[in-house]
Amino acid sequence: MKLRARALSVLLSVALPAGATAQDRKGLEENFDCLIQPMMVLKLGTPVPGLLSEVLVERGAIVKKGDVVARLESTIEEASMALAKARAVNDSTVQSNRARLEFAARKSERMIKLRRTDNVPVATADEAETAARVAESELRESEVNLELARLELARASEILKQRSIRSPIDGVIVERTLGPGEYAFDQAHLLTVSEMDPLKVEVFVPLSQFRRIHVGMVAEVRPEQPVGGSYSAKVTIVDRVFDAASSTIGVRLELANPGYELPAGLKCQVRFPSVD
Repeated sequence: MKLRARALSVLLSVALPAGATAQDRKGLEENFDCLIQPMMVLKLGTPVPGLLSEVLVERGAIVKKGDVVARLESTIEEASMALAKARAVNDSTVQSNRARLEFAARKSERMIKLRRTDNVPVATADEAETAARVAESELRESEVNLELARLELARASEILKQRSIRSPIDGVIVERTLGPGEYAFDQAHLLTVSEMDPLKVEVFVPLSQFRRIHVGMVAEVRPEQPVGGSYSAKVTIVDRVFDAASSTIGVRLELANPGYELPAGLKCQVRFPSVD
């Protein structure tokens, strides 16, 4: 019995830092109440108001980042984009002005050569040179107009994209507030999506555990029944502002949840590892 007590004393002295007590170690080994929650809950809205033409998901649907979940009526925007596209691909004015410039440049060059031999009046040569400059300006103007048409096409495309509501995260639809045919305001939300992988685990521990729980520490999380089981979670946040009323510290852990096997909204118990 004396040998066993001495061995336990040696183990405690190795496991605990200088100045720590067995009570400190006990604090880290006990279970703390916690809550498993979605990592993020977003209420999806629309950047522009409009009439909903379709809602593509129901509650419980799993969505990926970028998936279209709803669309607004967009007949006018589609027509505007078609018109902008027709203008953006029509470069006939540029081609004709380029041909006109090439002809005016050749004519001006001939007139200059003839003027050197006094075969044409000065006015004729000057007229040809001016015509070439005007043709060059018209070509530049048509090129600018074509570029503006392409920018207008890009603008029309972005306006049309705003008529489609996409999920910004991977997650699960947990609420749908509007359906097809209803008017969506830009200050109201249509759907609620929760990020389920990873999950976050929120726990409050006594102030005595300050500096003993640190970011990167891996803890054991046990969800309540009927889920049960044991899962590893990594500490991601240790609050730097304490709750003086309850003498506790807020700690957040990240719990991997591939395949969405674990539901959110579960009570749990978390056990932190013994002090190194």
